[in-house]
Amino acid sequence: MITKLNNIEKRYKELTSELENPDIFKDIKKYQEISKEHADLKPIVEKFSEYKKVIKQIDENREIIENEKDDEIIELAKEELKILENEKEKLEEELKFLLIPKDPNDEKNIILEIRAGTGGEEAALFAADLFRMYSRYAERKGWKVEIMSAHETGTGGYKEIISLISGKGAYSRLKYESGIHRVQRIPVTESQGRVHTSAVSVAILPEVEEVEVDIKPDELKIETFRAGGAGGQHVNVTDSAVRIIHIPTGIVVSCQDERSQHKNKAKAMKILRARIYEIERQKKEKELAESRKQQVGTGDRSEKIRTYNFPQNRVTDHRINLTLYRLGDILDGDLDEIIDALITYFQAEKIASLSA
Repeated sequence: MITKLNNIEKRYKELTSELENPDIFKDIKKYQEISKEHADLKPIVEKFSEYKKVIKQIDENREIIENEKDDEIIELAKEELKILENEKEKLEEELKFLLIPKDPNDEKNIILEIRAGTGGEEAALFAADLFRMYSRYAERKGWKVEIMSAHETGTGGYKEIISLISGKGAYSRLKYESGIHRVQRIPVTESQGRVHTSAVSVAILPEVEEVEVDIKPDELKIETFRAGGAGGQHVNVTDSAVRIIHIPTGIVVSCQDERSQHKNKAKAMKILRARIYEIERQKKEKELAESRKQQVGTGDRSEKIRTYNFPQNRVTDHRINLTLYRLGDILDGDLDEIIDALITYFQAEKIASLSA
């Protein structure tokens, strides 16, 4: 860790020198890149400076204990040494935390995909509940929610709903929500009063800019068709709906919510870029996991992550063994307690991996 910190400090000094050079302003893009890296490294360098001061004081106190003849001064040095040793441990933990590689997607907007799984109409209704939960959470955070694609059922549920959530830190807060969400409750269609178990899959994808994913025009098959469902007179009159097939991956994205074919195509491309980016991200995660024999915090969407039990008013996150008995509040968007616990857990996992 010390070697890594010394290298970071050296890099920080190099960046400081570059920023002090007036010629840096001739290339604004380079200036912005260097400024960002400099700002990212500054907290680590400042904490490392504190750490080195404490180490120096520890060495000085040990020298006093070994060489001083005055018993009173020795006792004072011993007392101060205990305080300094505790401070050293605290700073080491803080430095480990600062050394965790930053997720480059943390500040991005997200594409939220919710799909009904096992459970038929009940799963579709719960998909609607989850969409409302995340929408309410976004509202609490001051984020904007825009529906990009939705396949509704006749009873107010969703077979699938895809939305864009825009706001500072949206991905950093919601990235651990990917996975299978299970609900246990009595469906409205159940006449016997029996509790059923249904499942809904949630995927959290970072919004991706065009420059981040290279999609060649000849890799796409674009089809237009007439929109179906509620929507007014334009439905089944114009070919405004768009279906895009990415030939290399087989990914298919359809959008029909907008009256404009151009707008539907733009939305479909946004979803497509996010899905391709996610495939590449998971591929890299897998390669990294195989190289270190451990996969930390990937948010595998095939994993059952949470159960919402209505009869017991209980929500359980299985990854961190957290159970809360306030299901109504959580479904109303009060998610911070769960999200904070997940972030703390996965950060601890990454620190442990870094230490190993």
